[in-house]
Amino acid sequence: MPTLFRFLIVVAVLAGLGFAAMFALATLVEPQPREITVPIPSNRLPASS
Repeated sequence: MPTLFRFLIVVAVLAGLGFAAMFALATLVEPQPREITVPIPSNRLPASS
């Protein structure tokens, strides 16, 4: 059973490191806002009445 406990501890440590990395990225990194222009083809616009 010691190998099972060692495996579970290693998996828990790796999961903790992954969670800490995701938490750090979510809280410390700020995205840069920018304007986006998307052209729409005229055939997809509704017909004028």
